[in-house]
Amino acid sequence: MVDKTCPKCQGTGWVLEEKGSRSVAKRCECFIKNRKNVILEQANLPKRYKNCSFNNFEIHNDSLRSALKISKKFVKNYPVQDIGLLFQGPCGVGKTHLAVAILNELIEKKSISCYFCDFRELIRNIQNSYSSDSAMSETDVIAPIFKKNVLVLDELGAKRTSPWVEETVFYIINHRYNNKKLTIFTSNYIDSGEEEEDKRSSYFKKKDFNQLADDSLVDRIGIRLRSRVYEMCKIVNMGGDDYRKKVKQAGYRF
Repeated sequence: MVDKTCPKCQGTGWVLEEKGSRSVAKRCECFIKNRKNVILEQANLPKRYKNCSFNNFEIHNDSLRSALKISKKFVKNYPVQDIGLLFQGPCGVGKTHLAVAILNELIEKKSISCYFCDFRELIRNIQNSYSSDSAMSETDVIAPIFKKNVLVLDELGAKRTSPWVEETVFYIINHRYNNKKLTIFTSNYIDSGEEEEDKRSSYFKKKDFNQLADDSLVDRIGIRLRSRVYEMCKIVNMGGDDYRKKVKQAGYRF
């Protein structure tokens, strides 16, 4: 068996550093590295997105360039940063990529505890926790959501709201807000500014309310939750072609 004990600290996590006439204890590099690895393992990052970084984010238009700049500033300003982010835009423009890249940067550069959670998976896991044969309680499911310093809640609104869903998610988000823990959201649904008003106007002219409900964030998560999300986050609009459809599909060869 290979002895993996750190030769510098002999497994204690501390090393002595000479400063003038005295010795000062400081954390060994192995301790810092191991701590980052533990934080990374507990961050629940999807395998497909684990290698997402600012460096490999592709910029195809000004909105993506602006989103990248805002993401970098978020990391730079943390923990002074006091508001989260809401990445909004169509499928395939890189919302989840940037959200995960922020977590990777915070873990690597600042050893911040982070957590990634899919909105639909969160709701499903909470619902399953009520089953008599469930190995996890509701408390077990939401514990990391409450405790981690930075949370990514991906695909907000992907599951249509109900009174129970709205109340549960509001409780979770409000708990983080009250405890000054930052949350980053991604959503395919837009619900802000003149663009949304134009959409509403055109939809009503077509008398197609179902189309409006499908495309509006407020109709997916409810007015109260939408209002709280907007209060605690900066809106980052991202536009462009679906990268998965335009680039990935073109690159597949058989």
